Amino acid sequence: MEATMTSIKGEELAVGCVVSMKTTLGEDIDGQILAFDRPSNLLVIQEGRRIHTCKSQPSVRRNVRLLKAGYIREFTLLERSEEDPLDVKQCFVDLGCLRTREETAMRQAMVESERIGVGVTSEAQCLFDALSKTLPVYWDKTTIVVMNDVCVSSPYLPENVIGGTSAANERVKKVLDFERKRLNTHQ
Repeated sequence: MEATMTSIKGEELAVGCVVSMKTTLGEDIDGQILAFDRPSNLLVIQEGRRIHTCKSQPSVRRNVRLLKAGYIREFTLLERSEEDPLDVKQCFVDLGCLRTREETAMRQAMVESERIGVGVTSEAQCLFDALSKTLPVYWDKTTIVVMNDVCVSSPYLPENVIGGTSAANERVKKVLDFERKRLNTHQ
């Protein structure tokens, strides 16, 4: 293993050292140093825990984290490992699992992006978010569509509610009225 050195808070540590750290955000991180990029001040840490993939063969699942060294508040050197942390014979990357995680994250990002109104005020977005807590809603350009039937157009007042059954229409008006009052008291 190459003895590439890194410096954290004035102490020199080699790649492969096992450390315990606390970040400025209060997060505890235990892991092995894989690399340190001085120009970006970026530390690459391998976290790990034992998992069992089948009854007879335990394996190690590792998580690799990138951390700006400036976010480390304190750390403790736990051990200096003789093993090469980048030994490819010990590494296994489950590409299927990674693809599934990526697809799930992309679907979630799409769902979340559809919940953000384009060309609407922050107040309109707050009203949309309030309606979405109890009712199915989506944006149709700048119109809030509730329960696929009730439409609320700008300026998103109760009198701008149209469509749907009278009960659905009244429910949306009540939520809008309540949320507008709440927003006005918090400003």
